Amino acid sequence: MATHKSQISIEVDLDENKIPEKLHWSAPDGGVSRQETKALLLSVWDDQSQEALRIDLWTKTMPLDQMKVFFHQTLVALSGTFERATDDQKMAATMRDFCDYFAEKLELDTGNTNQD
Repeated sequence: MATHKSQISIEVDLDENKIPEKLHWSAPDGGVSRQETKALLLSVWDDQSQEALRIDLWTKTMPLDQMKVFFHQTLVALSGTFERATDDQKMAATMRDFCDYFAEKLELDTGNTNQD
């Protein structure tokens, strides 16, 4: 039985064509209240269908250069998450190598973000 419940919420303001104009997220236990963001990627695991379900949203004003950095940083973070979740250090290292390749091909100044 859970002794505490926590809530994370996402608020999406849409234009007349149902394109996100503004995104806000809240996580009261983390001290976050209606924090504005330009993009979010959310994955959840559906145990019954054995598949990942996703919500990928970004606003019309999300700059392309920032989107590329966002994806790179997300991939780097996923490499660390994968390693912690599976203890598969070899594959995590391979994923980090891909992150380096990704950044190189996009000519991103990563500032050595290949850390978790």
